[in-house]
Amino acid sequence: MNIRYSVIAPIFNEIESLPELHRRVKEVMDGLDGTWELVLVDDGSSDGSSERICELAREDKHVRPVILARNFGHQIAVTAGWDYARGDAVIIIDADLQDPPEVIPDLIAKWQEGYEVVYAVRAEREGESWFKKITASLFYRVIFRITDVKIPVDTGDFRLMDRKVVDVLKTMRERHRFPRGMSAWVGFRQAGVPYKRAARYAGTTKYPLKKMLKLALNAITGFSYFPLQVATYFGFVSAGLAIVAIPVVAVLRLVGSQFFGGQATTLIAVLFLGGVQLISLGVLGEYIGRLYDEAKGRPLYIVRQAPEK
Repeated sequence: MNIRYSVIAPIFNEIESLPELHRRVKEVMDGLDGTWELVLVDDGSSDGSSERICELAREDKHVRPVILARNFGHQIAVTAGWDYARGDAVIIIDADLQDPPEVIPDLIAKWQEGYEVVYAVRAEREGESWFKKITASLFYRVIFRITDVKIPVDTGDFRLMDRKVVDVLKTMRERHRFPRGMSAWVGFRQAGVPYKRAARYAGTTKYPLKKMLKLALNAITGFSYFPLQVATYFGFVSAGLAIVAIPVVAVLRLVGSQFFGGQATTLIAVLFLGGVQLISLGVLGEYIGRLYDEAKGRPLYIVRQAPEK
């Protein structure tokens, strides 16, 4: 069967949202020209989501269940969706319905104009605390400024990608993944569509501050050498201060000044330089750790149950 559209939804403990997600996606996609499929990737759920996905697949031939063997993380689940999607246009959407399926026709309309990546831009955000909004806004703007690839601000994974883009992304098998950065890196013609992000339909967020920080780290280390450059800048600043301080201290000692007397100054200098060195080692360790993970060559994910690709 020639599939025109694939909708990918990573699932992790979203049993309350699944029926509504399926209903709304089906309602939207049935109103479009062409065939479609809904690829539900269960990322090791423990609340019965995997069983509910299989029930939906039995009830609706459009649903394709991909059940992972354990929790591999949201970004890996998106990758599994890419691998199993068969559509000419592939849409990624969150299962919590914060990304309204009713926006999909707007993404498709832009794709039909000739754009190969159409990302949804969060013009408004409902149901989120001021802290979440501020940190999210800061995250996107910091990533935009320090990464080598200009990733559009206020965008998540909710986007449509042409088949040719997905085929390129499927060849990129790095373990520490940042899909929205990867889709920007590949190039092609890209455009944004503004939308109002809804409040979560049910359940709790799967992206607390800890996971957001990990995602930010993956984005920075995957698309920028900025942390390594910062460590170098610290080294130059420390060396510069030392070069300036040597003649100053020598002159003060010659004139009998006790301004730099005692051990306090020495201890402060040692602690400062030690801190810079440890930070630099930590940054190097992050990059080396990623090289180690890549060198092991393990599969990105393991599938427990899935249809043929």
